[in-house]
Amino acid sequence: MTDAFFTLHADVPREGPGDAGSLHWALELAEVKPDARILDAGCGPGADIADLLVAAPQGHVTAIEAHAPFVDRINAAWAEDTRVTAQVGDMARPGGPYDLIWCAGALYFLGITEGLTTWRDALAPGGVVAFSELVMLGDNPAAPVMAFKNEYPAFAGIETLKARIEAAGYDLLGLQVLSDAAWEAYFGPLDARIAALRPGADDALTAVLDEQANEAAVWRAHRDQFGYALVVVRPR
Repeated sequence: MTDAFFTLHADVPREGPGDAGSLHWALELAEVKPDARILDAGCGPGADIADLLVAAPQGHVTAIEAHAPFVDRINAAWAEDTRVTAQVGDMARPGGPYDLIWCAGALYFLGITEGLTTWRDALAPGGVVAFSELVMLGDNPAAPVMAFKNEYPAFAGIETLKARIEAAGYDLLGLQVLSDAAWEAYFGPLDARIAALRPGADDALTAVLDEQANEAAVWRAHRDQFGYALVVVRPR
């Protein structure tokens, strides 16, 4: 990802669709205990940490993120709370053990089957993984939707996602498609950031702003044809 991309994303609350309602659905399904050890893998700027701690008020969240400025934001926000540890790290080497691994839209960096296989050893006995993944909805997506395969060749439907989970040796505990509100929680602040940055933007930044604005436009025009599936899984 380019400097221009991170200029755009430097001051938005989250790095992908999600909201408290969908997160709490997953945490309830995962039966997260009050003292749970939680990994927030690919945590971005830490949008979900507060709600993870609502479910596990006596627990601990380890937040791993490759982009150091996001880690700095988290450490500044949670400097007085010993329940949160944020560090620059690799999701493929998460440490552990964890009772829950939470990953909002970032598991695709490892691959679904590959990432779940890797994370098996990071889970405590009975541990659960909850993650979201971009999926096709329906059989004949429009061309702008199918264009996502150029950036993400693994883009596929829900049945393919289920097959990838099965291939990793996990049981599917539950699945829901994220709501429009979860998408707008991402795109709304991003829209405002794009508008603020356009005046005086150089060519590289303008290209990023256009790309991100187009992504939002495609979703708003074709939201019935693709979305994020939020799933909760447990290794067999």
